[in-house]
Amino acid sequence: MSKHYIAPLSDNIERTSVFYKNRYGFTLAGDLYHLKNLDKNKQYPALIVGAPYGGVKEQGPCIYANELAKQRGFIVLTFDPCFMGESEGYPRHVSSPDIFTENFSAGVDYLGLLPFVNREQIGAIGICGSGGFALSATQMDTRIKAVATASMYDMTVASRLGMDKETIQATKEKLSKQRWIDAQNGYPEYIPYFPDKPLEKVPEDLTEPTAEWFRFYALKRGHHINALGGFTTTSNLAFMNYHLLDYLDEISPRPILFIVGDRAHSKFFSEEAFNKASEPKELYVVDDAEHIDLYDKIDKIPFDKLELFFKNNLK
Repeated sequence: MSKHYIAPLSDNIERTSVFYKNRYGFTLAGDLYHLKNLDKNKQYPALIVGAPYGGVKEQGPCIYANELAKQRGFIVLTFDPCFMGESEGYPRHVSSPDIFTENFSAGVDYLGLLPFVNREQIGAIGICGSGGFALSATQMDTRIKAVATASMYDMTVASRLGMDKETIQATKEKLSKQRWIDAQNGYPEYIPYFPDKPLEKVPEDLTEPTAEWFRFYALKRGHHINALGGFTTTSNLAFMNYHLLDYLDEISPRPILFIVGDRAHSKFFSEEAFNKASEPKELYVVDDAEHIDLYDKIDKIPFDKLELFFKNNLK
């Protein structure tokens, strides 16, 4: 498996490959970040960082982990979702709202067994689609004491976005028929969205937000061979039959921080979730930022805000 990271590791950070199981028995591949020469006789607050939907730990999560472990006092865990990257799960590129939510709780399991992590001081960060999964995990798993999202997507809402009743029915019919084809072939259809080698520039004929996805995933900026976009075609059926955030108000009194770019096409996901959530909550808008800027732009991602949020609430 490739070990290409989209950003360099800070000189004072140690990154270790780790493996642990979720409750379904899948082995997850993660990276653990902390300061070099860490005094492991002490205990520290810890964060789990989830990748954008279809992304892997070597992309946006490595940037968040590097910054939050560097002089900010956190142990940080990143991971590949099941069926992705170096994590277990076969067939590859299968997506599940339940399993992807569970992956956050599995990260809590792992961190809470480390002797140098304070298990009462564990928080979660979800980027893009992982924002919805992180919130969903926090709804049920009270061990997550605070949660933040960046450029959040609720993939269960996205699976039906812009569809009327007839279109929804037609989509279900099409995907249900695809299951017959998959069963006959013995393997589910998977169509990559991005090229296997990075492009020099985004094709001029692409419209937004497709062009935006290409600005990150298809260029050297964010390209990774383990994240070529999309999931098995029939994965979307599970999302059409699921609501990730039905119990968002039950996270209270634990706090939520929603971070969005002022120009993000996805801004409404965070705004709707913010309105649905109970206090304490905050919607933090980053000036002059589009959706993907919160994946990797260190000058846009409000790390000081994240540090303050978690240090104030992981007590």
